[in-house]
Amino acid sequence: MPNKPSLAPGQKGSGGVRLAAMLWLATAGAHAADEIPTAKFTDITKEAGITFVQNNGAYGDKLLPESMGGGVAFLDYDNDGHQDLLFINSTYWPGHIPDGKSATTMALYHNDGHGHFTDVTKDSGLDVSFYGTGVAVGDYDNDGLPDVFITAVGGNRLFHNEGHGKFRDVTREAGIGASTNDWSMGAAFIDYDNDGKLDLFVCNYVQWSPEIDRAKSYELPNIGRAYGPPRNFAGTFPRLYHNDGHGHFTDVSAKAGVQVKDPATGLPMAKSLAVAPVDVDNDGWIDLVVANDTVPNFLFHNEHDGTFKEIGARSGVAYDAYGLVRGAMGIDSARFRNDGTLGIAIGNYANEMNALYVAQRDSLLFADEATREGVGLASQKLLKFGLFFFDYDLDGRLDVLTANGHLEPEINRVQSNQQYRQPAQLFWNSGGSRGANFMPVPPEKCGTDLFKPIVGRGAAFADIDGDGDLDVVLTQIAGPPLLLRNDQNLHHHWIRLKLVGTKSNRDAIGAWIKVRVGGHTLSRQVMPTRSYLSQSELPVTIGLGEATQPDAVEILWPGGSTQKINPPAIDRLTVITEAP
Repeated sequence: MPNKPSLAPGQKGSGGVRLAAMLWLATAGAHAADEIPTAKFTDITKEAGITFVQNNGAYGDKLLPESMGGGVAFLDYDNDGHQDLLFINSTYWPGHIPDGKSATTMALYHNDGHGHFTDVTKDSGLDVSFYGTGVAVGDYDNDGLPDVFITAVGGNRLFHNEGHGKFRDVTREAGIGASTNDWSMGAAFIDYDNDGKLDLFVCNYVQWSPEIDRAKSYELPNIGRAYGPPRNFAGTFPRLYHNDGHGHFTDVSAKAGVQVKDPATGLPMAKSLAVAPVDVDNDGWIDLVVANDTVPNFLFHNEHDGTFKEIGARSGVAYDAYGLVRGAMGIDSARFRNDGTLGIAIGNYANEMNALYVAQRDSLLFADEATREGVGLASQKLLKFGLFFFDYDLDGRLDVLTANGHLEPEINRVQSNQQYRQPAQLFWNSGGSRGANFMPVPPEKCGTDLFKPIVGRGAAFADIDGDGDLDVVLTQIAGPPLLLRNDQNLHHHWIRLKLVGTKSNRDAIGAWIKVRVGGHTLSRQVMPTRSYLSQSELPVTIGLGEATQPDAVEILWPGGSTQKINPPAIDRLTVITEAP
């Protein structure tokens, strides 16, 4: 059993808690629970001032988008150094607004720096109603203020940050709204051509309309009308928008090679929910790994000429180990072994394990090592949506969290082992050698609040109170979010870096930070796009364990330039500006 050395010397939701405990006991095997550090998460949703409740507009017709939304973003919209919150909302369907109710909007919350939030949505420009799903955050015009792109059913929206807490809808003038027939989900600001301007990739799910949905007449025994599976609907194409500068984008999807057709039918194949942008092969150009629901996942390899080549099947990320497709939801990527090896984690449907595709000697060849790494069997029962890597105990190793919940409110009447509301799942990275790295964390090691059963969807992380550790927000369908403060007290050190690009995009999205400490190299990507429909904070927090100083820090900026910096001060934020 692997030990976990330091890098350098020196009674809520009881049903969900029981389920989490059973999942842990069933898979812990020879692992000793006392290896896992105690690091409590505390539900502070109400005391933090969060009153948002997601509205999916459900009125009984069981329209599929009602079961899929719930994005959230951490962002510092006013540049005061504190991570604010933006919750994405849907709204009532036309003709079905209940008496006494009004259309709902997304919600923007300002953080006072101590983890208390104030609703500042009114008159922000974001207080508009449409059927929103997901969010991407990025400073697309390099003016120093983060802008917001919202995916939706029936037309996406781009909001330019005007400063002073105001946003302006620039969708039409930016040329980025797409078709009102699109149902868009995950999205990412990326600089795919390394020209210093953030472009935009948008996942589209299925060809959908209320009329198409009703015509499918999908039913389940003992339930009747139910939410139909994606196999009932035709596929789509994702969209890629090139940033032309001056606030305008051009749809380059076709010529860029991201429109994949089913070879058997010639029709659009994608049923995309989330994307992990990452330079898979370390060639200085960002690639795109796309999580598809019931069709093969994609790996779009950047060809350095404005085009991508889809190599999902050839690379090994398209299918499971048996050559079968799965219901892929949330996705993230990380060099979780601290040896340069890239892992791509995907949260899959109920009764399907998480995937953890790990790069082999050939960086463009992956094998699913979820079972041997410990994130497979323990996850199988749950329906996983939000998923991300983060270092919750600041020991220098990336852990994994998933937000979980079913689609069908009455699923227990059909499958006795399934529940609509499900607990989150947390995996601690034990630092094992090539296997059994991850151990499911039991409630006694992190508190019961994290395992409150919810209809989990979006998930994101940020340091909301300036104490260095990473706090978590989970969203759910037709309910309030869970804002969980990280109350670990392990006395581990950390560094926190905010990169500012000059030749690169100002957000430095796509940059890699490499920290040498205690004989390990910790590689962390600047990438807010993670999980499902969500965005985590832009600054990068890197745990050092018991080390009191990193040995060396190096920045690999988008485009390939390298900048070595003096080891930054520990336990505080350091801003690094790209050298000329």
